[in-house]
Amino acid sequence: MYPRTIASLLIVAALSVVAPASAADEATLLRVFLKDGTSLVSFGEPARVGERVVFSMPTESGPNPPLHLVNLSAERVDWDRTNRYAASARAAFYVRNQAENDYALLSNEIAQALNDVTLTNDPAKRLAIAEAARKRLSEWPADHFGYRAAEIRQMLSMLDEAIADLRSSTGVSSRFDLSLSAFADPTTIVEPVLPPPTPQEAIESVLTASRLVDNSSERMSLLTAVLVSLDQQKNFVPAAWAASTRTSVQATVQSELRTDHVYQALTTRVLAVADARAKTADVRGLERLVRSVEAQDRALGNKRPDAVTSLIAVIDEKLDAARRLQLARDRFAMRAPELTKYRLAIQTPIDLLPQLTPSLESIKSLAGSSPASLAALERTSTRIVELASAIAPPEEAAAAHALLISAMQLAKNAAGIRREAAAAADMARAWDASSAAAGALMLSAKAKADILASVRPPQLP
Repeated sequence: MYPRTIASLLIVAALSVVAPASAADEATLLRVFLKDGTSLVSFGEPARVGERVVFSMPTESGPNPPLHLVNLSAERVDWDRTNRYAASARAAFYVRNQAENDYALLSNEIAQALNDVTLTNDPAKRLAIAEAARKRLSEWPADHFGYRAAEIRQMLSMLDEAIADLRSSTGVSSRFDLSLSAFADPTTIVEPVLPPPTPQEAIESVLTASRLVDNSSERMSLLTAVLVSLDQQKNFVPAAWAASTRTSVQATVQSELRTDHVYQALTTRVLAVADARAKTADVRGLERLVRSVEAQDRALGNKRPDAVTSLIAVIDEKLDAARRLQLARDRFAMRAPELTKYRLAIQTPIDLLPQLTPSLESIKSLAGSSPASLAALERTSTRIVELASAIAPPEEAAAAHALLISAMQLAKNAAGIRREAAAAADMARAWDASSAAAGALMLSAKAKADILASVRPPQLP
C-alpha cells in the first residue's frame, strides 16, 4: 500500500512548491501599548533597560521615516499586550516576506525524502527516511508561526499511513511512537496587526510621547519634531488640524521654556545658598534647604523631576561635606589647647624662614653668593632645625613639621655645595647647589603652608 501513499504525498509536496518570495527591505513596525489602552509606534523592537523602555519612533509615515529615540518609564507600558502584538507583527512580517520561500524549501526537502524512499530497496532505510521526514514536518509549523499548518497536517496524515505500511513490511510492531506522531497546533495570536500609521496618526503619536517622557529636553525635542513634521507633511494632513496642532504645540513649547527658566533660576539661587551654608557647616540649614526645594517643586507642579533630583543630589553632597566639616571643627575645638601651644612654639622658626629666601634665590639662579651670605644661610637654617627639633608637634602637624626640618637641611646643603663650587670653580657643582636651593625653597614654602593650615580651624576647600 505504501507506494500509492508515497506517490500521493509526492504529488501534494510538488503542488505545494511555489516561487520563492523576495524579502522586502523594510523593518517591522511594532507597537508599544500603554496601560491606558493607547499605543505608540516603534520602528523595530523596543528595548527594556532596567525600569525604562527605549525605542525608535517614526515621526512621519512612509518608508525610511525620520526616527526619534523615546525613553519612557516601563511602568507605563502594558507588556502583555505589547509582547502579543510583537509576536503577531513578526508573524505577519514573516508571512509577507519569507514564509513562501521557507515553505518551498520544506516542500522540496520532503519531496526529495519521499523520492529517496521510493528509490531505496532496504526496508529499514525506507522507514528511517520516512520517519525523519515525518519529524521534520511535525516540528516545522511551531518554528514558522504556524504557516501552512493545515497543509502540513494533511501531509502528516498521509505520511502516517505510509509509515504504518513501512513498519508492517519490515516486521516492526504496528504500535506507533506517540512522540513521533504528536502534532501541536501553533499558539493562536490574538492581537490584530494594525495598519501603518497615517501621516496624521504618526504626528499624533509623537505628541502623545511628548506628554509621557520625563525629561524636559527630550520633550522639547519631540515637540520640535512635531513642528518639523507638520511642515513636511502639510500636503498629507488636514489643513485645519495642522493649524490647530501647530498653535497648540507652539504654546506648549513657550510654556516649557518658561518652566525651564523658572527651574534654572531656582537651581542657581539654591546652589548659592547651599554653598554658603556648607562653608559655615550649617547642617540644619542645608536640611531645611532640601525641604524648601521639595516644597517649591510641588508648588510649580513637579514639572522637572530630573532637574530637582539632580539639585537635591548636589545639596546632599554639600550636606555631607558640612557634616564632615562640623565633625572636624568639633575635633579642632577639643584639640585647641595643644594646637595653640604648638602654634606659639613654631612661630619663631616660621618667622626666620624669610631670612633664607634671598640667599637661596641667589644660589638657585647662580647669581653669585658671598661668603657672608652663605655663612648666614647655614647659621639660620641650623637655628631653625634646632628650634624645630626641640618642639614636639601634634599629630595634625607632624608631617609638615618633619618637612620643615628636611627643607632646612637641604638649604644648609645648598650653601655648602655652593661654597665647594666656588672654591673649585666647578660649574656642575654650582648647578647641584642650584637644584638644592630650589628644593629648599619649594619644601619650606609647603611646610609653612601646611603647618599654618594645621593650626587653623578647618575650612571647606
